[in-house]
Amino acid sequence: MVIAAWIIVVALFAVGMAGAVYPVLPGALAIYAAFFVYGWMVDWGPFGFWFWLIQTTIVIVLMVADYLVSALGVKKFGGTRASVIGSTVGLLLGPFVIPVAGLLIGPFLGAVIGEMIVGTEWRQAVRAGVGALVGFFSGLVVKVILQLLMIVLFIIWVLRF
Repeated sequence: MVIAAWIIVVALFAVGMAGAVYPVLPGALAIYAAFFVYGWMVDWGPFGFWFWLIQTTIVIVLMVADYLVSALGVKKFGGTRASVIGSTVGLLLGPFVIPVAGLLIGPFLGAVIGEMIVGTEWRQAVRAGVGALVGFFSGLVVKVILQLLMIVLFIIWVLRF
């Protein structure tokens, strides 16, 4: 049972880390779910108040930061709400329309199209698209760091028990 639990935990960690790059996957929530799998299948003993407080705070920060960092990137480059919405739609649809490259092309084109729909000049629309890419990469770095922190804290908590 312990081996099966660790296989599931590691698989959820892998899905979570892949979710940092591929927005359709659950990301931090998969990592968070791994803690419950470990508790149910192995032992709840290592997890106390501080573990849950820290991990839950990281998940909340990740969810808020995921949207804010992308939006700030677009706004910093002069984009409007239309480009924020467009880049989000492009980020979700891009990988399906153009596998792999859609992760980069989707947010860029989404922001540009969003700006063009509301009548923005094409140069400014392209600038907003660049902002969407900057926001995407900034958000990616934040997600990877915080999700790795979640995994490392889990390992520390489990090994010290």
